[in-house]
Amino acid sequence: MDCYTANWNPLGDSAFYRKYELYSMDWDLKEELRDCLVAAAPYGGPIALLRNPGRKEKPASARPVLEIYSASGVPLASLLWKSGPMVSLGWSAEEELLCVQEDGVVLVYGLHGDFRRHFSMGNEVLQNRVLDARIFHTEFGSGVAILTGAHRFTLSANVGDLKLRRMPEVPGLQSAPSCWTTMCQDRVAHILLAVGPDLYLLDHAACSAVTPPGLAPGVSSFLQMAVSFTYRHLALFTDTGYIWMGTASLKEKLCEFNCNIRAPPKQMVWCSRPRSKERAVVVAWERRLMVVGDAPEGIQFVLDEDSYLVPELDGVRIFSRSTHEFLHEVPVASEEIFKIASMAPGALLLEAQKEYEKESQKADEYLREIQELGQLPQAVQQCIEAAGHEHWPDMQKSLLRAASFGKCFLDRFPPDSFVRMCQDLRVLNAIRDYHIGIPLTYSQYKQLTIQVLLDRLVLRRLYPLAIQICEYLRLPEVQGVSRILAHWACYKVQQKDVSDEDVARAINQKLGDTPGVSYSDIAARAYGCGRTELAIKLLEYEPRSGEQVPLLLKMKRSKLALSKAIESGDTDLVFTVLLHLKNELNRGDFFMTLRNQPMALSLYRQFCKHQELETLKDLYNQDDNHQELGSFHVRASYAAEERIEGRVAALQTAADAFYKAKNEFAAKATEDQMRLLRLQRRLEDELGGRFLDLSVHDTVTTLILSGQNKRAEQLARDFRIPDKRLWWLKLTALADLEDWEELEKFSKSKKSPIGYLPFVEICMKQHNKYEAKKYASRVGPEQKVKALLLVGCVC
Repeated sequence: MDCYTANWNPLGDSAFYRKYELYSMDWDLKEELRDCLVAAAPYGGPIALLRNPGRKEKPASARPVLEIYSASGVPLASLLWKSGPMVSLGWSAEEELLCVQEDGVVLVYGLHGDFRRHFSMGNEVLQNRVLDARIFHTEFGSGVAILTGAHRFTLSANVGDLKLRRMPEVPGLQSAPSCWTTMCQDRVAHILLAVGPDLYLLDHAACSAVTPPGLAPGVSSFLQMAVSFTYRHLALFTDTGYIWMGTASLKEKLCEFNCNIRAPPKQMVWCSRPRSKERAVVVAWERRLMVVGDAPEGIQFVLDEDSYLVPELDGVRIFSRSTHEFLHEVPVASEEIFKIASMAPGALLLEAQKEYEKESQKADEYLREIQELGQLPQAVQQCIEAAGHEHWPDMQKSLLRAASFGKCFLDRFPPDSFVRMCQDLRVLNAIRDYHIGIPLTYSQYKQLTIQVLLDRLVLRRLYPLAIQICEYLRLPEVQGVSRILAHWACYKVQQKDVSDEDVARAINQKLGDTPGVSYSDIAARAYGCGRTELAIKLLEYEPRSGEQVPLLLKMKRSKLALSKAIESGDTDLVFTVLLHLKNELNRGDFFMTLRNQPMALSLYRQFCKHQELETLKDLYNQDDNHQELGSFHVRASYAAEERIEGRVAALQTAADAFYKAKNEFAAKATEDQMRLLRLQRRLEDELGGRFLDLSVHDTVTTLILSGQNKRAEQLARDFRIPDKRLWWLKLTALADLEDWEELEKFSKSKKSPIGYLPFVEICMKQHNKYEAKKYASRVGPEQKVKALLLVGCVC
């Protein structure tokens, strides 16, 4: 225990800080860190280096090299920088490298040096050039803040949704501020800058002068400032050697420390642990590192070589040419267990387990002492928690063995926390491996979440490890293995040295019918990489036609898309392809394509019947389909034309088409309709009233109702209406007119072809029993009884 706490350094009476090595860096740096632009991503992220041409003279022909390494120093990418002069580097929350150039253009690169996109910070920045820049993170995403040569600030809080804000002008600012930083308060990004002894806070609306409460007198300049990882606290380094620490709102002072060094520090960052009451700041000079807080004395470390600080959620990473270390406050659970002469339950349980392994009776004594105090559950929980905060697997195992030992003497201790910690530590130890190089702490891992960690493994193309973690944690396939396999397949299609056939086969063999994997998404990536044939091969494995067809249309494989849509049986999908083909092909090619697909042709005809009648006519003409063409002209004569001449002409065209189709019945019926229309127009002109568009029967009935009996009989003869039908029409019309005298004359004009029972029925329907009796006597013997019953049943 004494040896284990040898690297613990007290800061005051209530906190210890320790610094341990994460990796021995094996990178072959050709430059000192001080001669490079350096950017390291939080949460154990990658490191980017670019030789800063402003630091040293270099040959005009030499170009700087942008290098990207893992946190363990394993090379990830290297590219010759051919763009403009670089001012600043920074990593986004998605681990994309943002490179801010002097002209205000920000270039975005992937983890492996692949160019993603670029954007500009505006014309004003282009004209005045960039003096300095900061990459910062907020809850909305990653932002960029620019200081221009005109000493004005431009800011975007989210580079994913670029909205530039020109910050208010600082009064009297004639040169660059001595120091400045970005802060996020109340969901709004601000800029805090120092001009001599004055501090100014810029937001989107105003520039406000602010004063830190309780600042030591005699300050003539602020040399450095730092905001905590969560933007809650602020530290200011003054030219008097004092470090002021307080809230980021500048409303409350936490403490002030005199470091007795007036030289401006190279870096200053916060080092605090979540939910800890202790607040500390790490300050770095060329060869000295100091941890200061609310204590009379700070902690000092000697730096053997040029180092760089990376603030983290629960500490500070420190890397140099040879080592990568982590400095943090010792967690409470670890402190209580390992502190010298500790009598905490966890410390006693750890000792009990060690004595048990030695087969010593002291194990029973320690265990009884804990049980007598009723603190065994607390002891187990302390060991579990402390194991999570330990970096070395041996110490993790020792603490977990102690926890397991203590659980044996508890009846109802829930095993979830122990099992979950074992799982988490196994994952953490796997990703901390030198070849992986993601030195996450337990607190960072919980903040980052397993899904984000898997995304970062995928970004590093560590697909086997990501899949093993998913299977070990038993994550749902859609969230775990399926998603990672989809990413692997999207990477696979970018390997242009492998044939399309081999890539498609390898992807299908690996993915098969894995749920949650969309072959269309993979095919879209292949198409985006210029591998159209590979995309088509991959789409053959996509079971959902609704996903196949849109991509095929995008790839201009419309005919194949039409075949797939027809195979699916989805008419909406077929219509989508047809409309796309119509806009893409000329009219002749479009119609030829339809002729080869009968189902598509039928559906398109249905569409044209409601939307495009002229196109439908062209289709019938091209196919020499005279029958349908005749029907089309018949419908057109009623739908479009109002003038009788136009309607008759359309019907004549229809009749000609029916003759060509050898449908004489339809042709004759159409000619009869033409004659009827002409007759109806003449009747309207001579008699008035409405005759157009009536049927032959209705026309006869209307004439009878109008008293034009002779015209009605002539019309019946012209259109060969049978006598029986004519007698029925005339009987019904005269009864409706209640012209009983004319009805009687009509009945005596000649022998009725329909008999006289209908006369009786019609009269009774009109409630005229008197007239009905006239005809009842004339009814034939076979219907006589029925007629008499009809007449006799009316009272």
